[in-house]
Amino acid sequence: MDWRQHLRQEARTFVEPGPRLVDELECVLSVLLAIVFAHVLDVSNVSWAAFSGYMVMRGHVSQSLLRGVLRIIGTTLGAGLAVLLVPLVLPSLVAASLVGAAIGGVTLYGALTSRRAYAWLFVGLTFEMVLLDHLARPDLSVVDFAKTRVLEIIAGTVACVLVSMVSTLTVRRRWPAPPVPPASSLGWHPGAARHVAQAACALALLPWLGTLFGVADLAQSAVTIMVVMLVPVSSLGVASLWLVTQRVLHRAAGCIVGGIAAALILFAAHGNAPVLILATALGVMIGRHIENGRGPIAYSGTQFTLAILVTLVPDSYAAAAIDPGLHRLIGILVGSALMEPVLIAWHLLAPGKQTSTTRPATEESASE
Repeated sequence: MDWRQHLRQEARTFVEPGPRLVDELECVLSVLLAIVFAHVLDVSNVSWAAFSGYMVMRGHVSQSLLRGVLRIIGTTLGAGLAVLLVPLVLPSLVAASLVGAAIGGVTLYGALTSRRAYAWLFVGLTFEMVLLDHLARPDLSVVDFAKTRVLEIIAGTVACVLVSMVSTLTVRRRWPAPPVPPASSLGWHPGAARHVAQAACALALLPWLGTLFGVADLAQSAVTIMVVMLVPVSSLGVASLWLVTQRVLHRAAGCIVGGIAAALILFAAHGNAPVLILATALGVMIGRHIENGRGPIAYSGTQFTLAILVTLVPDSYAAAAIDPGLHRLIGILVGSALMEPVLIAWHLLAPGKQTSTTRPATEESASE
């Protein structure tokens, strides 16, 4: 099947009744409800609540609830670690670098090998974001940042679970989602440890970039480093270099295309909130449809959606701007530019062997 046939097939299935369309509509409703809850809670970053409303959604309320609980637990633990450690380590750039690398590496290892991968991932992501944002803005209150981030996650998760519950009791009875294999744990895995050491090396460089060279938006760089390294353990070794590079390219491509689409919508909307909300819903549907295609560009669909959300879901529709989307893109490109040389150098100097261990099936999709 060539790309034109594939495109026509995807266009036909976009409005075809079935589990795929139900999932896409669930995501739209979850995102819109998350935006409402975020405004009610008066959080600092409404788009992050929308992120959660999108990313937590799964085909059955039990799966959505588990994923949401793990996201909340991981975020809360990561924020707690940041409140305790960030004020202690930031006076020293060396300490900030070492602690960021250590916590990022340990939590990424947990995300690769643990049954509760999603919680492990968010412990690390939240800590890195607080650390690097506070490094860029020393006047930022660590406690306030941690508090609003937890509230944003809760707003998105509650919205998602409510929508998922209604759907499970109604339309999902006719169009159930495909079964999800049970999760399992690997325990100690030398290949995974070697793999996360590469990510830790890249994470260790971020505080130096921010302080010595004035590079901003490094929180998204840390997120990029951690999530692009979240590949199947069965592929670790030589194959992981290509898989991570592929994820880097798809992440950047999805973000760029989503950012361009969002910029055009912003220009056409001229601050009209109903137009921006309608465009957000359509963008979520398109991005989720691409993600659900399970083809080689599925990960780009997730990034397309997140670019739409970060741009078209401002804290105030009167102040909608392209800046958040550009900042996220810059952070992704910086993280990618750091990760690739580290990967290449590591594989040239200390190549790992291909492992035959199967990665455990987890609740986590590695697609933030």
